[in-house]
Amino acid sequence: MRAVIQRVSEAKVTVDGREVGAIGPGFLVLLGIARDDTPADAELLAEKVAGLRVFEDEAGKLNRSLAEVSGAVLVVSQFTLLGDCRKGRRPSFDHAAPPQQALPLYEQVVAAMRARGLKVETGAFQARMAVALVNDGPVTLLLDSRKAF
Repeated sequence: MRAVIQRVSEAKVTVDGREVGAIGPGFLVLLGIARDDTPADAELLAEKVAGLRVFEDEAGKLNRSLAEVSGAVLVVSQFTLLGDCRKGRRPSFDHAAPPQQALPLYEQVVAAMRARGLKVETGAFQARMAVALVNDGPVTLLLDSRKAF
């Protein structure tokens, strides 16, 4: 699994002009699921996101987690994170999981974050979405469950 995590002051997702998910301060997580991902990858990624300490403490140090700042998470599926751009000019998406495999893992990530006490909103799986955000910092991180964190 690959994830782009952006610390935001607010973020929302709309589909056909209708808001389907919105948060205030917290994380926007763009999530790509690979063909070889497993439920263990989903749990690992959820644990990592929940524990990231990238919110300022009283001294201005990045030392607080989402839970400590009462932050929320907006999880948006994004298979294009698995795009391979090494050859030619058109990305290959061969490594991305097909929807019937990706959806249960996407739902598992969301459920695992909720089980850790986080408020979680979502986009609409397989929909054409408009994502709006205000990146706070900016703080943007990349996670890959297949690489050492």
